Amino acid sequence: MNLYLVAGEASGDARGAELIRSLRARRSDIEFHGFGGPQMAALAGPEMVRDWIERAGVIGIIDVLKNYGYFRQNFKRALAEIARMKPDAVVLIDYPGFNLRLAKALRRAGTAAKVIDYISPQVWAWNRRRIPEMARSLDLMVCIFPFEKPLYEQSGLKTVFAGHPMLDSLAEKRIGAPREENLLGLLPGSREREVRKIFPVMLDAAAILAKTRPALRVEAAAASGEMRRIMEEIARRYPGVRCDITLKTAHSLMQRATAGMVASGTATLEAAYFGLPFVLLYKAAWLTFAIGRRLVRVKWLGMPNILANREVVREFLQEAALPGPIAAEVAPLLDDPGARTLFQETLRGAISTLGEPGASTRAADAILDILHAG
Repeated sequence: MNLYLVAGEASGDARGAELIRSLRARRSDIEFHGFGGPQMAALAGPEMVRDWIERAGVIGIIDVLKNYGYFRQNFKRALAEIARMKPDAVVLIDYPGFNLRLAKALRRAGTAAKVIDYISPQVWAWNRRRIPEMARSLDLMVCIFPFEKPLYEQSGLKTVFAGHPMLDSLAEKRIGAPREENLLGLLPGSREREVRKIFPVMLDAAAILAKTRPALRVEAAAASGEMRRIMEEIARRYPGVRCDITLKTAHSLMQRATAGMVASGTATLEAAYFGLPFVLLYKAAWLTFAIGRRLVRVKWLGMPNILANREVVREFLQEAALPGPIAAEVAPLLDDPGARTLFQETLRGAISTLGEPGASTRAADAILDILHAG
């Protein structure tokens, strides 16, 4: 059996690696090809392109336009390889901007392969009208949020809810230690562009909190050595607060901190999983935000709020991301144990909707089932 996988970001590389392990546990004769990252390539071998993720993981329309030639070249390469290899299935892992176009092109080309999407694009947030088009391009959608399944099934697309892979990957990272009193955690994101916009606001808000809380300690998690250097450079401009910047400690910090400030993205769901009382921040280039605000059709940006169907986590977006209001929202989370307990109970309720661990196992079963059905 031959499968062609396409992932385009570090998170997709992790999910792809989990899926490869689960598929191999069921069938040892599967060969994997396609585009991934180092984790997928380590399992699949030299047939998997591993360095593409380094440039493919861009954010915002400006970065996409800058790299248009690179994406076009690899899009054509993927189509040519699939036509030559004739895999049993093409499994598209997240990365909708590239993968949905690839699915449509494969269907137009009349591919015999089953075209499967693992980790649904969030079209329910920005363009539900694309769902019927996706139903024409895909043979199977494997989604990770419970509310997605009925939306896709209404279009006639075969859909399986596998559960969220986060439940498996984060369970291994629990440290089992109590929270550290008076520790404020800052998680400004992993991309330089967002860190440069969001981290200064976090530091300003932390400085306000520190004025009336001499015991307050502030720690920020950097995603890489280069990001740590950038964050240290920024922090030097904010003498009103001392911030310890640690490397690759985000999950630990989410479990140790009393309260936190978190940049919008996957980290908000991870922070909710670990029960961190926090506020959400988001700032982007004005053009990216303006386009996004016109497209998005959900009330909230943070997934914990979408799951709970109410604003559990206070969101401070773009021009509303101001240090004073942010500090005022974080203050009771630092000072009031009852407020923290209530916050954490609500987060647990939101996370419980994601199902049970074993997402990659259920995704592998769904893929093999549709292939065995012919």
